[in-house]
Amino acid sequence: MSRLRLSLDTREVGRVTIVRCKGRIVAGSESEFLRTHVAWLLRDRRAIVLHLGEVEFIDSSGIGAIVRSLTSTRQVHGDLKLCSVPEHLHKILEMSRLTTVFDTQESVEKAVGAFYLPGVRAAARLPTGPSILCLDYNGDVLAYLRELLGRAGYDVQTSSHLGDARLLLRVMHFDLLLVGSDVTASQGAQHTFQAVRAGLRVMELGSEFSTRNAGEAGAGLLEKIEARLKPKH
Repeated sequence: MSRLRLSLDTREVGRVTIVRCKGRIVAGSESEFLRTHVAWLLRDRRAIVLHLGEVEFIDSSGIGAIVRSLTSTRQVHGDLKLCSVPEHLHKILEMSRLTTVFDTQESVEKAVGAFYLPGVRAAARLPTGPSILCLDYNGDVLAYLRELLGRAGYDVQTSSHLGDARLLLRVMHFDLLLVGSDVTASQGAQHTFQAVRAGLRVMELGSEFSTRNAGEAGAGLLEKIEARLKPKH
């Protein structure tokens, strides 16, 4: 079996999933790898961006895999966008008359922002309560926060990257920014929070959150958030 010549680096920016493709997208295991990965994401994600800036070569099977991934995404009422498309790939799309099929954006930021435009359905369900952005380096903590806050009626989005959090703060309004203690310890985070603190409530998650009994930690956090977001009279 030949060595796989395609790597996929996946991260979440709020409700948008970025898949950074590096290498070759060609017939065989590479094309299958991409299609299978997108299908796996579609279990619970609906907004996907393929970052193609590091794709060295693509054949007709690779293009077909991207087209099929787009079709699969739209079949579940989501959408798939392309970003950072290199010149050689853009020419292939033009020659194949596929430039009108895909929504192609210049950068990750513009692709994410496109999902947050008014009327775009793929970004996620309609908000049911105050919006909260959770920023923490621990993916397991973020998974718990999504479930905990979502079931409590909040419109919750998460990020494990400071840069992605900055991006989300530029494209969407949040009622509360909830940050982990490890994040607040960094100078970059402090600079970011100083810039947004004037117009946004910021609350630290606390170093004990991830080590306490999950039920007690969750209940305590919900109480603090409710108190913080309660309108002042």
